[in-house]
Amino acid sequence: MAQLSYRQAVAAGIAQEIERDPTVMLIGEDVGAAGGVFKATEGLFERFGPSRIWDTPISEQAIIGTAMGAAMTGIRPVAEIMFSDFLATCWDGIANEIAKMRYMTGGQVCLPLVIRCANGAGVHFGAQHSQSLENMAMMVPGLKVVVPSNPADIKGLLAASIRDDDPVVFFEHKELYASTGDVFEGEYVVPLGEASVVHEGADVTLVSLAATVRTALEAADKLVEEDGVSAEVIDLRCLVPLDVRAVRKSVDKTGRLVIIEETPRQLGWGAELCSIVMEEMFDALDAPVVRVTTEPIPLPATPTLERIARPTVERTVKAVRSL
Repeated sequence: MAQLSYRQAVAAGIAQEIERDPTVMLIGEDVGAAGGVFKATEGLFERFGPSRIWDTPISEQAIIGTAMGAAMTGIRPVAEIMFSDFLATCWDGIANEIAKMRYMTGGQVCLPLVIRCANGAGVHFGAQHSQSLENMAMMVPGLKVVVPSNPADIKGLLAASIRDDDPVVFFEHKELYASTGDVFEGEYVVPLGEASVVHEGADVTLVSLAATVRTALEAADKLVEEDGVSAEVIDLRCLVPLDVRAVRKSVDKTGRLVIIEETPRQLGWGAELCSIVMEEMFDALDAPVVRVTTEPIPLPATPTLERIARPTVERTVKAVRSL
């Protein structure tokens, strides 16, 4: 095991797959000699050279178009869109072309590519650089959606995403880049679509993703200390495929569910999960499902305002107590 930061685990996962598979390449703005604007690809250019690590012009459409064309010819590109907010500038290529190509060709053309992007708030970048947009990818059939919360999962899920024959949108949370954790040093793969129970409990289930996993864990500690409430915390890790079985198993045990999501409340991934739970697990519930979300506003750059707009430990604890 090695202690790596979240950003170092990104580079480790990409390096593992470049070494293993000669068809894997990385493309994007400043991913080469500069090591990425968040330093998540640092060292890769020096290690693998310009034939495997491509710096591109400042054009998200060019990056996505190049990745699509490369994937159609047998390459497994990893394309970086610097901020998830900028997916909006190349969304036609992702939603109308990449997501649909395998279906529209009857399986004759696969697009094994990964689109990486920095997602979420917490670093005070303001309304145009702080959005959590995993919902946008989740709603498009044909895309897989991965949202890791820790360095080990970054490496393992990135490897699984690169090996997958379908396009994957891989959301890295920018607030977590500096966080550290144990990561396996050898070849490591985490299967897509398997949630992780990161804290066992008996009284209430807290479902979380990316940065809200930390929020849920802190809330679980506060609940047991102040209220004697035992909370089980689930890290979904992937939205597509979604591990409904893990949620069902936990809700069957606890009878209560609180969903903590950084996305805005309207049409959030938590709303979809809530719908599934109500349809398939209603009899297991002892109380209504509660969602703790980001407020439906453009995110402020001011740290204090940004913090209270997002899900907090205090709001999560209050939600649990309401049950």
